[in-house]
Amino acid sequence: MRRVVTVLAAVVLALPLTSVMSFAAVQGPVFKDGQAQPVFDPTDIVRDNLWVTAPVDSDRDGKPDLVHVEVVRPRATEQGLRVPVVYQASPYYAPLNDVQNHDVDVELNVPGRGHHGHHTDDPRVAAAVGPNDAAAPITWRYESYFVARGFAVVYGESLGTGESTGCPTSGGRNETIGAKSVVDWLNGRAKGQDAAGAPVRARWATGKVGMMGVSYNGTLPNAVASTGVEGLDAIVPIAAISSWYDYYRADGAVVAPGTFQGEDLDILAEFVYTRADREICKPVIADLAKRQDRVTGDYSAFWNERNYLKDVGNVRAAVLEVHGLNDWNVKDTHFAQWYEGVKRQGVPHQLWLHQFGHADPFSIRHDEWLVALNRWFTRFLYKVQNGVENEPHLTIQREDKTWHNEAEWPVPGTSDGSLFLGAGGNARGSLGVSPSHGRVVESLTDDSSKTAESLADAASSPNRLSYTTGVTKAPLRLSGGATVDLRVSFSRPAANVTALLVDRAPNGLSKIVTRGWTDPTNRISPWFTTPITPGREYSIQVPMVPKDYVFAAGHTIEFVLLSSDFDYTLRPKPGAGISLNVTRTDLRLPVLGGQRALRAAL
Repeated sequence: MRRVVTVLAAVVLALPLTSVMSFAAVQGPVFKDGQAQPVFDPTDIVRDNLWVTAPVDSDRDGKPDLVHVEVVRPRATEQGLRVPVVYQASPYYAPLNDVQNHDVDVELNVPGRGHHGHHTDDPRVAAAVGPNDAAAPITWRYESYFVARGFAVVYGESLGTGESTGCPTSGGRNETIGAKSVVDWLNGRAKGQDAAGAPVRARWATGKVGMMGVSYNGTLPNAVASTGVEGLDAIVPIAAISSWYDYYRADGAVVAPGTFQGEDLDILAEFVYTRADREICKPVIADLAKRQDRVTGDYSAFWNERNYLKDVGNVRAAVLEVHGLNDWNVKDTHFAQWYEGVKRQGVPHQLWLHQFGHADPFSIRHDEWLVALNRWFTRFLYKVQNGVENEPHLTIQREDKTWHNEAEWPVPGTSDGSLFLGAGGNARGSLGVSPSHGRVVESLTDDSSKTAESLADAASSPNRLSYTTGVTKAPLRLSGGATVDLRVSFSRPAANVTALLVDRAPNGLSKIVTRGWTDPTNRISPWFTTPITPGREYSIQVPMVPKDYVFAAGHTIEFVLLSSDFDYTLRPKPGAGISLNVTRTDLRLPVLGGQRALRAAL
């Protein structure tokens, strides 16, 4: 009750004397058990429609871009109540376009030979849908929940989408600036105007802002937080990207997000390009198509602009991060590297990991999730001392769908353990804790028409190499990113390299736990390609997507090497050969208990 009185007193002091007479009718926020309570009528609201000026001209029309914003706030804010904001920036509010992805049945780039006919840079738009109807309000499944508890909800349309001006650039700096400008407006640092051009100010806002969303809508909080903007006090990135290179590339290889083979930055920009002017952004998107470089797959300044990890040192917001352990769209690489970065930064942080894919926990663990979300925003936007920052940092759903709280991620006590390969990989070679001796070389021939799942399950195949442990005697928990250090040669000057880690049950059913990809011409650095000499042996490292996974007792752990990955990589014609120096290759797994646990289980 003391907190409520304090908030109400602050509101009274902020009111002109003529307003104090009617103050008794103004409802203030109420907190119980560290949570904001539903004391406001979520249907008794004020809805503002405005445009915020962003200090960028991404459509090159000589005028600053404008971000279309809709505000939903409790009517009590008309009587002087000031409230914090939950803000979702998104390119998805307007109806989206039909687009056609790039062809992935193409030959790989050979450094120094040019790249004629390898791909098409111009996405083909099958049908375009017009921008959002200005009369139709934006809505969100969380709106009523937050408004009822004394938060305003703010929607911002990304540049080039809906009623905003500017251009979509799929993670480019202008998108970050556009989304950040709304935080600046809420803190009185940016100009807002209504449809008639009259100034609009957020006098009802405390200046405390939390951003949240799923997928692209969760990526923009990461982007804005990486600017260090004052007033952004909390973010909740769900299934969010931390570096766009890692969304569309992997260590020099052109790699798709799961189920979106052939998508790239330019395709995504076309998909969300829904502003009324359908011509002005075409040169900008054409530039994306050129600079994204689907030929070499190299990292570049273009991709570095879209890498929020390089600026994680600027983050001052408290981070509640959520990701699915079976999300192959925004792969778990993104949560792992962003979470590691914010831990180093020392800001308050928590992580939720669930067993589903590209999903919002609202649909997975509804009640518990809303409690966690409420407490996070109550603590960092209303500054109620509920102690959430001192609680266990990890909430994780295990394979049996039970939930557990743990101190941190990766789980404390995790360290790398090594497994070594033995001969027989065209059928099933061995995988164990002791190195093999002598020189054993085994080969595969690429067939990009076959899926990774079918190759992993094949009893034998000339198109992959497979190595398996014996049956595990005890459970083994993987917590982090596995890596394989290969010693390989190639029959051609270009090839895909794909690594799989597989769990096989006693009944023979298998699951690809994680996988990784690399372009061997980027073996020195993702920034540049270096030619490969066929027949020469090279050391190639393949990092796999980080996971938290328990291999049950009685199962086997398998490592599978293939070349092209039908669902993710470019798909050249069959025939490229990879030869593996088996006895000079090892697999490193981050497991609870490290090498000792591996030895005990195997």
